[in-house]
Amino acid sequence: MEDKQFEKEKERRLTAAEQKRFDRFTKICEDLKEKGYRQVDLTVGIIRANIFAIVLAIPVYVIGYALFFWKNRFSGFSYDSFSGFIWFLVLYFALIFVHEGLHGITWAIFSENHLKDIEFGFMAAYLTPYCTCTTPLKKGPYILGALMPLIVLGILPTIAAIFTGSLLWLNVGLIMIVSAGGDILIVLQILRYHTNASEIRYYDHPTQAGGVIFEK
Repeated sequence: MEDKQFEKEKERRLTAAEQKRFDRFTKICEDLKEKGYRQVDLTVGIIRANIFAIVLAIPVYVIGYALFFWKNRFSGFSYDSFSGFIWFLVLYFALIFVHEGLHGITWAIFSENHLKDIEFGFMAAYLTPYCTCTTPLKKGPYILGALMPLIVLGILPTIAAIFTGSLLWLNVGLIMIVSAGGDILIVLQILRYHTNASEIRYYDHPTQAGGVIFEK
């Protein structure tokens, strides 16, 4: 069932910009294969990534709230439920775009043409914005770029919230950790893959979650 769903995702209709990126991606893949590289597909399905994020939410919220109330049980903090909820929504939707921007900025630092290699898109069928790097990267920079939103928008605000007693920022930090579930899954795919190849390039897929590896 999962494989059928993944194949369906791959067959979704692309926008003109996505088709252009995909054609360029295909050309680069062909060039690398002609140079002796072997292609390994490490993309993941959007549905699978969303399910992973939902499962991840359980331990994230349990641990996050447990640490928060353990640290602040004598703090006497206050929380306006209505205004806090409004601010939470505003921050969340704004940070969705910041999330993708952090991917792009980090990858741009290490890519050949920097910001010129970074492009953004939106999968309307899954209500999912995304960022892609159009040139291959080394393993470290690729993983760093994939995890940067998790670190900056998720982990750091959660830690700050625990020590300052801010329920607003705790909720923002926790949901941004969960929102990075797909990124975490992609990185796990990479870390689980072992190879003895002497040359490896990590290429972000332009229209799917995750990327491909070229090795020789």
